[in-house]
Amino acid sequence: MDNRPIGVFDSGMGGLSVWKEIKSSLANESLIFFGDGLRCPYGSRPESEVLQFTIEGVERLLAEGCKLIVIACNTATAVAIDYLREHYPQIPFVGLEPAVKPAALSTKTGIVAVLATQRSLEGSLFIKTSSKYATQAKIIKSVGEGFVEIVEHGRENSAEAEERVRQVVEPLIAAGVDKIVLGCTHYPFLRETIERVIAGRQVDIIDSGEAVERRVEYLLDEYSLRADSDNVPSYRLLTLADEHYLERLERRAYGY
Repeated sequence: MDNRPIGVFDSGMGGLSVWKEIKSSLANESLIFFGDGLRCPYGSRPESEVLQFTIEGVERLLAEGCKLIVIACNTATAVAIDYLREHYPQIPFVGLEPAVKPAALSTKTGIVAVLATQRSLEGSLFIKTSSKYATQAKIIKSVGEGFVEIVEHGRENSAEAEERVRQVVEPLIAAGVDKIVLGCTHYPFLRETIERVIAGRQVDIIDSGEAVERRVEYLLDEYSLRADSDNVPSYRLLTLADEHYLERLERRAYGY
């Protein structure tokens, strides 16, 4: 048994969608969330910057004593996960990649869309996975332009958000997709807005939150890292941004 915390890293607030999933399912595990915030978004940054920022985040979580680290950022995963596993072999890492497999295997129209950042769509993980399932479905890549910024500023329910989502999603529906994969951890916070735009049409939304939580559980068991059953968990939120950003992180994390 190991009562050290699980670390969750993201460029900003989006990884809280994964953090909440883990918190809900693993009630006795302590968690530390580190959302950069200062340099978000990562999606259009050069790979060298994304790699350096991710290493800095991992180092901070290791300094806090984390036993397992979730890279809850699709862009950071695409750029850095191989490096992290090679250079920190003592730490289990869980990365994120768009849930292409379940979408491709369950589509009825044979056309699925992946909404993600440009950097994620260019990453080797996505290219490898999408190539593997290309025979099952046509995969349309689409960048959620402005989505991360909308979530970072808490404007998910604004008219601006609905208009931006409509501009991205309507062409996908017109192209015949019946599955939309959310390939960025910020995007689940726009789920209700996306559902309003879909407006009853036969299109399913798929994200990776549950799959990531299952992978965390698997690794906790594989490495004998589960907390004691009677452990009273602690939760901490860290950021490189200012106190106002931290307050917004707390409101989003704890729902107040």
